[in-house]
Amino acid sequence: MPFDGDFDARAYAARRLWRAINGRAPGPAFHQLSKQRRERLSAAIRALDAHSAGGSYRVIAETLFGKKRIPDRAWKTHDLRNRTVRLVQGALALMRGGYRKLLRPGRRDE
Repeated sequence: MPFDGDFDARAYAARRLWRAINGRAPGPAFHQLSKQRRERLSAAIRALDAHSAGGSYRVIAETLFGKKRIPDRAWKTHDLRNRTVRLVQGALALMRGGYRKLLRPGRRDE
């Protein structure tokens, strides 16, 4: 394991893996994501799946937020369209390697 800024997280994860392999309880996670963060990540993954399958932002928004909340007019400037676009963009960033940042609690310097 490299002795870098992530060493403590790697060592903790390695110890949890070793304990699990040996039939012991792995112990608590290194850090916990907030409920809001977990829900946003879940929505982002769902949005990415729909986007990858060719779904439009409108269809994705209808699936995530409900068809009743999506306006017939003014869709291009609606808040839920902007939120849907951000979810897809965020999920694409995670897919391209940004998921590693989830393992680094409290580090905003990257």
